[in-house]
Amino acid sequence: MTIEFIIASNVLLWAAFLALAALMLGVIRQVGLLHERSAPLGAMMVDKGPDVGERSPVFNAKTFQDDEPLLIGRALTPGRASLLMFTGPSCPICAKLLPIIRSVAAAEGADVVLISDGTAAEHRQFLRDHPLKDERYVVSPEIGMRYQVSKVPYGVLLDADGVIKGKGLCNTREHVESLFETIRLGQPSLQKYLSSNTANAKEVTVGEHVH
Repeated sequence: MTIEFIIASNVLLWAAFLALAALMLGVIRQVGLLHERSAPLGAMMVDKGPDVGERSPVFNAKTFQDDEPLLIGRALTPGRASLLMFTGPSCPICAKLLPIIRSVAAAEGADVVLISDGTAAEHRQFLRDHPLKDERYVVSPEIGMRYQVSKVPYGVLLDADGVIKGKGLCNTREHVESLFETIRLGQPSLQKYLSSNTANAKEVTVGEHVH
């Protein structure tokens, strides 16, 4: 009788443990979904460098891979936009975002320049782990300082004339896509666009009440 009671108790204990574990996994998943849904819409501008609407400063640089001269701040290919993505060789989000940057830029017909800082050994390891395709890779603390970039990955989108059309911190595909969306919306950021629409909606509502 005692042995049967112990066995039954152990079975119930394990069942309770497994149920609790399943419950915790569900809670963790819901927290993750809530975090994604509450993330800011669009790339967030956190720098104080050249503003949207201004023409980008020009930098004479060279690619890290083969010392190819590169004029950053103007179109690399005539008629095409350029996405300057500030990254870091030890930044895990930057590495995870690279295929997304490549995919979005290809869909939008834009050239990509990855701008980084650090030691040569770090960059060689990064490029071994994450082989590039059409992207240019530049090591230049000067460009980051000129744009006053303090966090990475940070994107700056230039149009074919070198005018800054959008910029901001990019942690997800949504953030990268939002840089290109600003061109179509004619606004410096999605936050500005939503704010403008909200203000216009309030004006319309007030006008309707007046009439």
